[in-house]
This record gives sequence, C-alpha cells and structure tokens, in this order.
Amino acid sequence: MLVELVVRDLGVIDEALVVFGRGMTAVTGETGAGKTLVVGAIDLLAGGRADAALVRPGASQAEIEGRFASGDAEIVVRRVIPLHGRSRAYIDGHLATVGALGDSVRDLIDLHGQHAHQSLLRSGVQRAALDWFGGIDTVRIESLVDDLRAIDAGLAGLGGDARARFREMDLLRHQLAELNGAAIADPDEDERLDRDESILADAAAHREAAVRAIGLLGADGPVSQGLGRAQADLAGREPFVDLVGRILDASAEVADVAAEARTRSEAIDDDPAALAALRDRRQLLAGLRRKYGSTLGEVLDFRSQAADRLAELEAHEERALSLERRRSDVSERLAAERSRVLGERAAAAPRLSAAVERHLAELAMAAARLEVAVDGEAGERVSFRLAANPGHEPLPLSRAASGGELARTMLALRLALTAGPPTLIFDEVDAGIGGTAAQAVGRSLARLTGDHQVIVVTHLPQVAAHADHHVALEKSQVGGSAVVGLRALEGEDRVVELSRMLSGSPQSASARRHAEELLSAASAHRHG
Repeated sequence: MLVELVVRDLGVIDEALVVFGRGMTAVTGETGAGKTLVVGAIDLLAGGRADAALVRPGASQAEIEGRFASGDAEIVVRRVIPLHGRSRAYIDGHLATVGALGDSVRDLIDLHGQHAHQSLLRSGVQRAALDWFGGIDTVRIESLVDDLRAIDAGLAGLGGDARARFREMDLLRHQLAELNGAAIADPDEDERLDRDESILADAAAHREAAVRAIGLLGADGPVSQGLGRAQADLAGREPFVDLVGRILDASAEVADVAAEARTRSEAIDDDPAALAALRDRRQLLAGLRRKYGSTLGEVLDFRSQAADRLAELEAHEERALSLERRRSDVSERLAAERSRVLGERAAAAPRLSAAVERHLAELAMAAARLEVAVDGEAGERVSFRLAANPGHEPLPLSRAASGGELARTMLALRLALTAGPPTLIFDEVDAGIGGTAAQAVGRSLARLTGDHQVIVVTHLPQVAAHADHHVALEKSQVGGSAVVGLRALEGEDRVVELSRMLSGSPQSASARRHAEELLSAASAHRHG
C-alpha cells in the first residue's frame, strides 16, 4: 500500500506531505486547487511522462517521493523533474531509470482515470482477469507448451538438415578409420618410441661402449683384478676385517654388472628396417596429434567422442521417430487443453460482462455495454471493449470512454474481479454524476477496501463521506503567488469541508446538517 507521499513544487503545490492509511482516502479541494496533481504525482512515480511545465513557477525543479509497504518490505521511490534537462528517478536512494522505477511500482498501484498506467488496459492483464473470474486453470497448457519446446529442441539437436548430418557422418567415419587404423592402445607410446629410437639409432656405439665396459669389469679386467689384490692385501688383518667383506660384495656386484652389460649388448641389433618402421610410426602419431589433440591421451579422447557422436547420428532415424511420436501425443493433448480453456473462457466472458454491466448500472452508466472478446486457439487473445453510449460499437477500453467513464468502468471491473494491485487510485470517477449515482459510487469504492487500499480524488461530498480518511488541498497566496498544501481532516474539519462541497458555504447550517447526515449514513453503511 502507499504509506506516504511527498510533493514539492509541482504545479500549484508548494510542499505537501500525506500519510495514507488503510481503507479509503478521499482527496478534495476547491476547483483549481490541484486535486488531480496528487494523482499526477503518483503517476510520475509509476513512470509517467514528465513535463517541465509541471514545475511550480519560481522553482528550479519539482520533486515527488513515495513510500510503499508490501508485507514486511518497504520501497521508497523518488522522481525529480528539473526545469531544464531530463527527469531523474531513484529507487531506495539509488539512481535508476524511469523504466525501472515504473517496474518497481507497477504491481503495487493501479491508476484509474485518464492515466496510461492502468493495468486493466493491457491485454495480458485482461486475460488473467477473465481467468481469475472464471476460475480457469491454464497450468496444464503451460506445462504441455514447455514439453513441446523441449521435444522440438531435441529434434533440432539431432540435426534437421539431412545433408549436413550425412556430411558430418562421413567425416566422422573417415576420422575414426584413420584413428582406429593407427591402433593406439597406450597414451604413453610416444615416450616408449623415443627410448626405442635412441637404442636403434646408436646400436653400434652402444655395443662398442658395452665391450669397453666389459673389458674393464670382466674377470680379467683391471677392475676385478684390482679388487682381488686389495682383498688379498687386507685379508687376516684385524683392523680391516669388515672392509674385506665389503670388497667381496663389490667384486660380486662388478661381475654381475659385467654379465648384464654383455647380455644387453648382445640383444642390440643394428636393424635399419626396424629403425625406419619406428620412425614412420612416430611420424604417423605426430600427424594424428596435429589433427586431434596435443597428446595421445587427447587423441584417444577425441576418438571416443567421435565414436559416440557417430553412434548418435546413426541412431537419428530411430530417435527422431520416437520424438515425433511424443510430439504428436503432446500436440494432441495440447490441442485438447486449448479447446477446453477456449470453451471455459468463452463461457466466462458473458458472465463477466454481465457482472460488470450490473455495477455500471449502479454507477450511472446503465446504457453502457461491456463486451469481453475471446479469440485464438485457447482464447488467449482477450479484449475488454466498451460501448459507453447506446448505438455505439464496442471499442477497446482505452478508446471507448472519457476519463470519467473509463474510471467508472474500471471501478465496475474491480468490483466484479476484486483481484488486482494492493492500491487502487481513482480520478474523475464521479465526473458528470450526482445524487443517487454519487452515493452508489461512494458505496462501491468503500466496498473495494476489503481487498485494497483506495485513494479517490473527488468533488462530490457523497463520495468523500464514504472515505475512512479525508485529505483536503487548501489554496493560499504567498508572495503574490497561489500555493497549495495538503491537510488531513478529522471531526469538525471534515464536516466543514463537506459543507463547503455541498453548498460552497462552509458555515451554512443546512449544509452542515446535510454533511453530518452524509457522514452518518456512510458510517452506517460501512459498519452495517
């Protein structure tokens, strides 16, 4: 709900602060006092068009600030309109775009009158209103539409272009043939080939080195003979007993190394053909790494992924057939759901029309006709159309009525629907009516307070009397200029204001009695 509104230097308003309560608040004042500026200020907070002409003469800018409460949460929005330059918007003290400002307030308030920010003028809101009125469930349609989108995405993912799919399959088969032909089994094969090439490329030098080493380490070699002499020299000498054992171990190890060197050298073949084959293999693997991955591990990963993708494409026809069968089933169920919803919307439309027209008759628009047009597969195109006068063709609400007629039509719709934003603001709802019709408008506005906060700008005492709260705009002269302020009225002050509205003479005894009667009757109606 709208908790507080501050207006500075807007039109004839100098500075005004209003604290709004629950229920219904009437805003009144003399002609020219700027009553509609209050609604205009709220419209600006909802993202309405700013005009430098709105700035009060002598001021450099106009400023509007509003505080809204929704449950435990609060939001403070502000709009500044300079005399020169673009307007500025703020949300909770932070600079924002006008669009963001409107989005933050749009679900909190609805303005009914001559303002563009009336949610019931939007087709989507009209459809939702009809669904609410008729208790129409559209969840299954939304779920089936989501299923259909998922199936279509699956079909698209299979490859809708057959030639592109076959080209991809040919490429994958060629790549897999090349990779499978290489028969890579070990991701570390490159390292093993490096070692094998090193051995084959230097086979003669390896054998020559082995012969030299064996000559040194063999039984007749200098190393073995030297170890034998060292053992003989130290044998039987107490200080070197442990060293003799170590010399024996070293002699055995040297003999073992010599034998192993002989075995390995005899296994080394000087085989140019094997070397060439190894180098061909290395070149093959290098070519595969250039195409499919920087390492053989990545090449093997690519082969696995290519095989999976080829299997997926080869199974395309089977999967496509399965998806098409599912699509056909979902489409049939969706068509049935749309037909059901269309029927329910078509049935609810005249009932909503009749309910609104009953309220319009109470609001001095007995000759008006409201048509709820339903079109589309599921009746998704819903349009509220009004013929405000006999003999006129129904037109969309935004084109069919004057400000006052539109405001009363919106009031009738709200009475029929009850759902809507928490704060409803009405301007011109009492234009061109009086007497019994004015009483009906006042009672109707009061009825909305069971579900909404209602703010109404009115010039009729019959309407104002039904309000829970009353705010008056008061004009005065300051420095030769007219300025307006806002004042909350209670008790005697409220009787005086209603007397002024009734007769133009706040001190008239008869007007005073009439005002007291209006307040008493309205109170009895609220509490009856």
